[in-house]
Amino acid sequence: MTEHSTAKVVVIGGGYAGTLAANRLTPGGVDITLVNPRPEFVDRIRLHQYVCGTGEAAVDYAPILGDGVRLLVDTATRIVPAGRVVELASGAALDYDHVIYAVGSTGAPPSSVPGAAEFAYSVAEFEYARRLRARLADAPRDAPVTVVGGGLTGIETAAELAEQGRAVTLVGGGTLAPKFTESARRSILKWLARNGVAVLEDDVVTEVRAEAVVLGDGAVRPSAVTVWTAGFGVPELARASGLRTDPLGRLLTDETLTSVDDDRVVAAGDCAAPSGEPLRMSCYAAGPLGAQAADTILRRLAGTEPAPLGLAFSGACVSLGRRAGVRQFARKDDTAIDFHIGGRLGGAIKNLTYKFGVLKVGREARKPGSRFWLKGTPRPQRTAATPS
Repeated sequence: MTEHSTAKVVVIGGGYAGTLAANRLTPGGVDITLVNPRPEFVDRIRLHQYVCGTGEAAVDYAPILGDGVRLLVDTATRIVPAGRVVELASGAALDYDHVIYAVGSTGAPPSSVPGAAEFAYSVAEFEYARRLRARLADAPRDAPVTVVGGGLTGIETAAELAEQGRAVTLVGGGTLAPKFTESARRSILKWLARNGVAVLEDDVVTEVRAEAVVLGDGAVRPSAVTVWTAGFGVPELARASGLRTDPLGRLLTDETLTSVDDDRVVAAGDCAAPSGEPLRMSCYAAGPLGAQAADTILRRLAGTEPAPLGLAFSGACVSLGRRAGVRQFARKDDTAIDFHIGGRLGGAIKNLTYKFGVLKVGREARKPGSRFWLKGTPRPQRTAATPS
């Protein structure tokens, strides 16, 4: 039996994973509604450029959304599996046969660090980035800026600010770019040093003040603007809906990305925890996971068994300003190998990844089913729950 011609699919979240999944579902007459809180697509990997005024992150949905997808600007507040309804902040509700849960990840300064929630800024979402951009526009060019977090977002933000002539301190909280090899990290550190970034790799920020930060040893450093990039979280929608999650809030699924509680709910992107072992949160993984989620639903509608997840990594990129970067290569299991490309060539490779993020989503709108990815060995399968 198949529901393919009449099925209603609600995709919650219009980022890389959700938009690509919605586009992939368009053939065959499926009724698709994409629920997103913003009327524009956010090219999230460019938010640090948007903050510095060197790039834009908001993209019109028109050229990248398939003709068969209805965009609804609203926020999902609860999924009701028993009634197959998605409740919205506007008070409306959407009936569904299947849901793709693609709410992504978020980040905000933690309340556990005194003053962070009050005085620090985030680049994790468009609204946060817009607030930071306005603050930087008001700050004198020589005002000290502190970037907290030694991951790729922190490095890229610090580098972009430094290239704009800002006085930047990067507080790493441990090893910078922990997924990179030592030689690749040295390349990053050299660029940061040449461009005037003071790197406190092993220090932590224990308090944020209006015009300063306090480090782990009690030292107080001036900071007119503090940018918090350490750590990411996941929206609470799954928990609020009574669906099981991992400790971070990612939806627990089997290896077909199907919720372990209800096989009419399929996850994609940063908010998915297949078999409780999520993949690295990244734009790299978001597209394939969106495609996988769509394929899982299409197979069920066709009465065939969904395939288990198979995604191989190839490495990661970090930009260092507008003209330099580092491309770290990795094994399929996402462990780094001792080979990287730095300098201008590394920057050129990173600039291609910026372009491909949105282009791949748009290509899926024009040619549904065209998205392909480097396949890895499928992980051990876990069976999903019986549908309600």
